[in-house]
Amino acid sequence: MLLERYYDDSLAQASYLIGCERSREAIVFDPNVLETYQAALVRHRMKIRYVAETHIHADYLSGGRLLAREHKATLLLSSHGGKDWSYSTSPTESIRLITGGDSILVGMVRIDVIHTPGHTPEHVSFLVTDLASGDRPMGLVSGDFVFVGDVGRPDLLEKAAKIVGTMESSARELFASLLRTKDLPDYLQIWPGHGAGSACGKALSAVPSSSLGYERLFNPAFQQKDERAFVEWVLTDQPEPPPYFAVMKQRNRDGWARTGTAPVAADAAQLAAAIARGDQVVDLRGSRDYGATHVPGTINIPFGNSLVTYAGTVLSYDRPIYLIATSPEQAATVERRLALIGMEVAAIADRAALDALMAKGKETLRTVEAPTLAAQLSRNEPRVIDVRGRAEWNDGHLPKAQHVYLGALAGELDSFKRDEPIVVHCQTGTRASIAASLMRRAGFTDVTNFPGGIDAWVKAGLPIEKD
Repeated sequence: MLLERYYDDSLAQASYLIGCERSREAIVFDPNVLETYQAALVRHRMKIRYVAETHIHADYLSGGRLLAREHKATLLLSSHGGKDWSYSTSPTESIRLITGGDSILVGMVRIDVIHTPGHTPEHVSFLVTDLASGDRPMGLVSGDFVFVGDVGRPDLLEKAAKIVGTMESSARELFASLLRTKDLPDYLQIWPGHGAGSACGKALSAVPSSSLGYERLFNPAFQQKDERAFVEWVLTDQPEPPPYFAVMKQRNRDGWARTGTAPVAADAAQLAAAIARGDQVVDLRGSRDYGATHVPGTINIPFGNSLVTYAGTVLSYDRPIYLIATSPEQAATVERRLALIGMEVAAIADRAALDALMAKGKETLRTVEAPTLAAQLSRNEPRVIDVRGRAEWNDGHLPKAQHVYLGALAGELDSFKRDEPIVVHCQTGTRASIAASLMRRAGFTDVTNFPGGIDAWVKAGLPIEKD
């Protein structure tokens, strides 16, 4: 048997190719929309026979339908979704709806389907047995059921898909799914769908795989002794789901294809016109450079591993996206990463276009240091907005600060006066720069960034509060 793991750092997302070395057939689990596996197929002289999904993904655009179509493979999809979360199917697609208890043979590799609801109602996991070596299972492709050090969050249907009243019932289902693993052996390898940095859980490990026995010993989910304790534990301190999760759920359930339209090059005049129209013009420079000088009306999303999450948190799918990049390589990387969540770039501008536009009008973003901000707060000014997640806020926050999660900021802007003094901060500065740029774009005239964030506040020996 052949097993290969493919990992996308920008999504903290794993997919797997498992093949039979005798029949030269393979199955792929949970591909994203850009992974092709073509090099692996050529290298191992294999053909994809099946493509399988563990569940309807929320954090990235699935490549299952596309991969199955390109390789004339059968797409395996869960039939457990019920009325609201069943995959749409088409007569033109080769789709097999699977249920717990089904088995699929890929040459000498047997794949047994296990229904593991909780993270989502339709979630299935895949028990893998290499029949060429023995009749006992080797591993579990667990998707978002069991992670290394965590389990899939059961609150997304309510928080992201807005199906009210499903968090606790999903958590109870997840607990029941864990109990049903009691007959599986300790040596069983766990091959999860995500690693550290994913918002599909709250404390995922960076270790790529584990064993069921190890997780039974050290994964907090397995330490909860009864259903009530588990439900309370699993629903506490879950991170806010980025707004784009709801879009991904719908597109992955119903099917969606990218237009494939390549971005065009934009000059200074085109950038200016895009800003005037209210299009989303994203400056990819670091927050320090952006704060020093930038074009009014642009959005700062610094280039880095968290760019996809931040973009999915603050950008809209219904307005064109323009990128201002520092190099062609950076532009290509960002375009690819945004495609992973179904965001398509309309145009790309380079540093020359940015400089030409700044020559016609630019602004700076004020910053404040911790001691100065502390003195201002002692006089009950300005308004301080903390854009971190709720769990971060609960761990400690500035006195007199107001919590507004970054993904909820756009919906809260009308509750503030456009001309009042406002300071925004996060943990270390990146999210605060994004928030400040959004507020300036929305017409706020007195916005200051506290770039050091809570870390600088604590380092300065200043007090924090806990709710």
